[in-house]
Amino acid sequence: MDSLSPISVQKASPKPQNFRKSFVTSLMEVATLRTPSFKEDTYSISNLKPSERKALQELKLKLQTDSSESSSMWGVSLLGCDEKGDVILLKFLRARDFKVSDSLHMLEKCLSWRKDFGSDNILEEDLGFKELEGVVAYMHGYDREGHPVCYNAYGVFKDKEMYERIFGDEEKLKKFMRWRVQVLERGIDMLHFKPGGINSIIQVTDLKDMPKRELRVASNQILSLFQDNYPEMVARKIFVNVPWYFSVLYSMFSPFLTQRTKSKFVISKEGNVAETLYKFIRPEDIPVQYGGLSRPTDLQNGPPKPATTEFTVKGGEKVNIQVEGIEAGATITWDIVVGGWELEYSAEFVSNGEGSYTIAVEKPRKIAANEEAIHNSFTSKEAGKMVLSVDNTASRKRKVAAYRYIVSKSATISA
Repeated sequence: MDSLSPISVQKASPKPQNFRKSFVTSLMEVATLRTPSFKEDTYSISNLKPSERKALQELKLKLQTDSSESSSMWGVSLLGCDEKGDVILLKFLRARDFKVSDSLHMLEKCLSWRKDFGSDNILEEDLGFKELEGVVAYMHGYDREGHPVCYNAYGVFKDKEMYERIFGDEEKLKKFMRWRVQVLERGIDMLHFKPGGINSIIQVTDLKDMPKRELRVASNQILSLFQDNYPEMVARKIFVNVPWYFSVLYSMFSPFLTQRTKSKFVISKEGNVAETLYKFIRPEDIPVQYGGLSRPTDLQNGPPKPATTEFTVKGGEKVNIQVEGIEAGATITWDIVVGGWELEYSAEFVSNGEGSYTIAVEKPRKIAANEEAIHNSFTSKEAGKMVLSVDNTASRKRKVAAYRYIVSKSATISA
């Protein structure tokens, strides 16, 4: 570590390691590591091939000829010379390999569906499902490149009562589908539709406890609807808490997927959620249930959060984070998280000067793997420093971590 860094590291004696890998572990690595990262289109006309530029002009001409009324999506006209319209048209062309007739057919069907479904006004509707907000499907923060992130988790439907309440009959399923489209439209409302801008979202899908058989009908309908009407709207699909059998299936059907489709997939097994998400999303933007620091209240109006520091805890290491210069009467508030915890955590205040003493603010305790970020505060009576410790000496697994803090000086003013 840098000599000026507040983080110090203590290393335990190395232990013999077993490097043998299981068959399932090998499959997980094949599914996760060998897929090259997706490179998003810039949607800049100057970057198009001559054949692609020609296809765009032909599509615009055909749409203008075939359309009996003004064609628009998401408040953007598709018939004018607006570059936003070009971005949308290029999405349909890309989805059909720049085959103009196929792209036009897809586009016209989508325009018809949006009119019948009432998609343009769906954001204004109150569809209920308050119990699903922030749980099943929701927009939450941005990735490191600025893409809005949509989280999906259907594990709550393993509860039969909940399943029946949401999917019990055809009418309930239709209402859920409408709500799910509304969530997606919220994300699309955040896009730029501009060459070189943010023109797609990130999807994080949590497969933990997902009842596959029961949700088959709903899942197929959602997938079909999104593929037909929202082409190239997802830049990356991150699957977390992936069970071992999913990786086996993926290794089998992977050869039948296009390279472009495969390049959008990121697959993360259980226990690796935070490590995977940190590669794409900053910890302060990741929900606490996935190893981040973001709580629902953070998204509401309030004082800005302090900067977040990311670090790693190697196997066999104990990391101490020292916050120096805390004045008497000041309050320090902190958040800290380690992905997949399974280590010991403690916090102590050490006073300055002669007669220095230590206060155990949080006694050493083992943190469970699924425990969320710790949030705490301490008001000092004397000047000193706060030391946050994470002890990973009992493990040989490297773990990602993050913390942030703010020190508020005493409001007391001497006469």
